[in-house]
Amino acid sequence: MILISKRVEDNKTFVLDSFNNTSDLIHYEFETNDNKKVIIFYIEGFIDRDLLDRDIVKPMISNKENRDIKKIISISNLSEVYEIKEVINKISEGNVAIFINGNSIAYLVDLKKWEKRSIEEPLAESVVRGPKEGFVEDISSNRNLLRKKIKSNNLVFEDYVIGEQTRTKVSIAYVNGIVNEDVLNEVRKRLNNIDTDAILESGYIEQYIEDNKASMFPTIGNTQKPDVVAGKILEGRVAIFCDGSPHVLTVPRLFIENIQTSEDYYIRPHYATFLRSIRIFSLFLTILLPGVYVALQIFHQEMIPTVLLVSMAGAREGVPLPAAIEAFLMIIMLELIKESGIRLPRAVGSAVSIVGALVLGQAAVQAGIVSAPMVIVIAVTAIAEFTVSPLIELLILHRLVILFLGAFAGLYGVTCGLVALIVGGLSLNSFGVSYGYPIAPIGKKGLKDFVIRFPLSSFIFRPKGIEKTNMVRHTSRRKK
Repeated sequence: MILISKRVEDNKTFVLDSFNNTSDLIHYEFETNDNKKVIIFYIEGFIDRDLLDRDIVKPMISNKENRDIKKIISISNLSEVYEIKEVINKISEGNVAIFINGNSIAYLVDLKKWEKRSIEEPLAESVVRGPKEGFVEDISSNRNLLRKKIKSNNLVFEDYVIGEQTRTKVSIAYVNGIVNEDVLNEVRKRLNNIDTDAILESGYIEQYIEDNKASMFPTIGNTQKPDVVAGKILEGRVAIFCDGSPHVLTVPRLFIENIQTSEDYYIRPHYATFLRSIRIFSLFLTILLPGVYVALQIFHQEMIPTVLLVSMAGAREGVPLPAAIEAFLMIIMLELIKESGIRLPRAVGSAVSIVGALVLGQAAVQAGIVSAPMVIVIAVTAIAEFTVSPLIELLILHRLVILFLGAFAGLYGVTCGLVALIVGGLSLNSFGVSYGYPIAPIGKKGLKDFVIRFPLSSFIFRPKGIEKTNMVRHTSRRKK
């Protein structure tokens, strides 16, 4: 531990050397009216210069009576530090450091002010009905958005600093008295065990703390919507905020959360149930359709109605490639179109998507390279994929696995691949909670918010798979 020197010149040399004389470290030297030398350090662009000049520099220069700095500077967040290393860390985070000759104390003032994106609707989670605001890259703004949703003194934030070089601020949020204490302690343990140079986005944290790193199933939730985070931590979960990221993580995560959306709770339960059924159907459709189509064409033609079989055979006449290779190339082309449309600027990206989907698809069919039924199958597969976007990574890779199993073993291979996928998902845990709840294990109360969404008034108890102590949601019932 290196203590602060009473000589400001020694402190100046140490700070400048620690920052390797970087050009954006500003140091301002002046003398007060009582002949005391003062040096102020800050990072250019990180602070409010007007507040610095008005509330710190001007009052200190005009000091004539050798008064204590706390009586001169009328700022509530003024703090004292005795260790020089802590001063350097605080300067890096955007604080102003003040050294006064003859004092073995440094004073820190939080005057952070930097550009940040305005709060707007997240493009990836747009809704017709419900709040339109989304998280941004500033962790303080994100915590305020959650505090607006849960105006309770039981909402707790705990801060961590992770990353040797980036020193990224990370916060966990939970509701005291509702949170699953076992999950909370496990989150604390895993965050404390992260040892790395850099945390640049919440995705880094997700990969460090997830349970099964080899599985493609997402066992940690992420969202950009404050109402979603509020709903989840009110069920006993823990939220993880990362400075610099608009994506907030939530743990534990259940598989059924991939099928649910925030809008399901803002609309009538009958329609919400219908939409969830559509998503479940789309999930199986987008994984299985190419594999089943290829399996039927190669091994099980007798299962196709005669009229449809004749039509498909006519469409494939002159196509030089086997059905399996044809499907594989079309899926790869689909991923190429999606990736180019995402990475390019929006105006160009939409044009590329149109050219790829219409021009290339139509030209490929007319040239006899691929058959029209295959184009239809891949198009339906792509449309179904977008209805379950949280699982998109899983869908893309397992779709190819099912395709190859169908090409080599027919429907038997498809069935084995599907069973292995389901068993693999149900066997997972997320922070000690079964990933397949309320199906594995069966939870009767949890089934009220599964595929069929019951009215909100029937949600008396929190999910038993997550919450262990404070199970009752309704205050009146809790008092009884």
